Amino acid sequence: MTAGTTREFTHIPEELSQLKRLVYNTWWAWDARATELFRRIDPVLWEQKYHNPVLLLERESQERLQELTTDSDFIAHLTQTIDRLDAYLTRETWFDRTVSQDSSRKDKFLTAYFSAEFGLHESIPIYSGGLGVLAGDTLKSASDLGIPMVGVSLLYNHGYFSQYLNRDGWQQERYFVNNYSNMPVSKVADEDGNHLRISVQIADRTVLVSVWLICVGRTSLFLLDTDLPENLEEDRKITGELYGGDRDMRIKQEIILGVGGLRVLEAMHISPTVCHLNEGHSAFLILEQIGKLVSNGMDFSEAKKSVSAGNVFTTHTPVPAGNEEFDPDLIVRYLHPMIDKMGSSHEEFLSFGRLNDSHNFSMTVFGLRFSDHHNGVSRLHGETARSMWQDIWEDTAVQDVPISHITNGIHPESWTADEFNSLYTRYIGSDWSSPENAGSKWEKVDDIPSEELWNVHTILRRKLVTFVREEWETQLRSMGIDFPPHPELPVFNPDALTIGFARRFATYKRATLILSDEARLLKLLSNPNRPVQILFAGKAHPHDRGGKELIRHIVKLSMRKEFYGKIVYLEDYCMDMARYMVQGADVWLNTPHRPKEASGTSGMKACFNGVIHCSISDGWWDEVHSPGNGWTIESAENSGCSSAMDIAEAESLYDILENRMVPLFYERNTGGLPMEWISMMKNSMKTVCPYFNSKRMLAEYTERFYRHCRM
Repeated sequence: MTAGTTREFTHIPEELSQLKRLVYNTWWAWDARATELFRRIDPVLWEQKYHNPVLLLERESQERLQELTTDSDFIAHLTQTIDRLDAYLTRETWFDRTVSQDSSRKDKFLTAYFSAEFGLHESIPIYSGGLGVLAGDTLKSASDLGIPMVGVSLLYNHGYFSQYLNRDGWQQERYFVNNYSNMPVSKVADEDGNHLRISVQIADRTVLVSVWLICVGRTSLFLLDTDLPENLEEDRKITGELYGGDRDMRIKQEIILGVGGLRVLEAMHISPTVCHLNEGHSAFLILEQIGKLVSNGMDFSEAKKSVSAGNVFTTHTPVPAGNEEFDPDLIVRYLHPMIDKMGSSHEEFLSFGRLNDSHNFSMTVFGLRFSDHHNGVSRLHGETARSMWQDIWEDTAVQDVPISHITNGIHPESWTADEFNSLYTRYIGSDWSSPENAGSKWEKVDDIPSEELWNVHTILRRKLVTFVREEWETQLRSMGIDFPPHPELPVFNPDALTIGFARRFATYKRATLILSDEARLLKLLSNPNRPVQILFAGKAHPHDRGGKELIRHIVKLSMRKEFYGKIVYLEDYCMDMARYMVQGADVWLNTPHRPKEASGTSGMKACFNGVIHCSISDGWWDEVHSPGNGWTIESAENSGCSSAMDIAEAESLYDILENRMVPLFYERNTGGLPMEWISMMKNSMKTVCPYFNSKRMLAEYTERFYRHCRM
């Protein structure tokens, strides 16, 4: 199978024809020089079109394009970028140097990585948050390391919602139709050159599914789409909204993802040796796996062993909402043809997804039972998962439950500011993000002159403040507020200690913990000699009223005169806004109820940019925090009730702010440098960056799981 139709761009002059190739490989999204090339074409249009190079080229004037053909600097920049892409696609990789040289595994393996969402770039809105961004970072890292992998997901017609606030600060949702002809997405063609389609039986009808492709460096992401005229209207909507609709819609989406995903790979003659299931969303692929083996004459017990040997299941959260369950009637209604093909009774099949006396069918339980490799996404989460799912393995002590952990990481090039990238390249080396010899390389952070490091960080904070002010003006107008409530008060101070908090607004993440004592907080924020400011962002799920109340509380507080300009909540959090925040804040705040934050990755992104972490000892931070590399809020999880826990942990947070964080930031030497703060920045980078890196993470999956799977 090959990629089919892409936009022709017939108006692009021959001298610029290589741009057509460049825009359809999202390698540009993590190559600073490539994105700068697009920005040079038209910086205003680049911002207006949401950093989408396909739309940029489509909308750029013929006159401007013709003008660029005579710009020798631009042509040289284009040529160098294409040469760099070619070198990237053909260079020797970590996989070439390690796994492919292993005489014990000379045959090739291929991992099919299934996820309900992939966050590759803000211009491709098929993600909602952490799970999707992690999946996107995983594909990018697979490309960097040369690990054979394909991604599988859905092509959402509307994607996730766009968030805006009404005048009262209440979250509203808006959905846009995604025009994929204007995105770096191409059709997959069959042998006859037609758009490839497969079919999936749902209940008693057949649903047609077309296939699309996003090139991610060396890696391919295949996306399934049911929005076809041959389908019933209700089936065309299956790939409509990410995490949208009712329970019927969700189960149909997950059938298309799992069953349809495997059939798509088969139609393209792609035979994975590993299926990596991220959460339970794709677990119905197990029915397709077993059904094929049983139809070929294998008995069910042998088929289960064979299937389990090739499946990796990663559980990403202990929170119930992340461990999806369906009513048994829904399971039987929509899946009975495939259940029957497995040679299993309906009741027996339902038992595979039940635990103890539960009534509903758990996708997590089902996925764990049909996978030989299972993991949580941090050391602490591994412990939590073993306790949660112990009863799946009867008569097994909790410490022996076969759920290990592989701690998440982030794709460094996607999240590290260009200024820090240059700094690391100069003082650590051009391979600073490689997982090989990572620890020893990062010791060279000490060689970065303190003044240079602080200057870079200050530039990024000021960029963030400029961004906040521009976004705030736009947001006020969208809320129906024509004039700033307090025009005499500036919004944010470019030199003030800036705390960032951005993540999904679920109640257990406690976004408002830092706001719990308003008098104490106001004293901190209003000190003219040591000012502090707080930036919030993040969406609540459309049905999460508690999360929406948190947002409204912050917005209401931010409009009061005494807090105005010192607390800001920005609407419609996305990957673009996230980069400004994790690169420009001074402190990254994380305040979940322990141990509900399975891992978290936003703080990792911040640490790669010299931002210091302040967190409950939960998720990944539980593994790395130590004196001198950040601040840990003292946990009160054994206090007996959540309100007592909140009070105690808020007290610990305020103590850190008042007695450690703020004094340290404003304690300067004669040259104006906060030397102890800079020392903590360096300690943070040395302890966080070598390990909490998606290349290390994926190398670990490969060494521990993928190499030992065989379907």
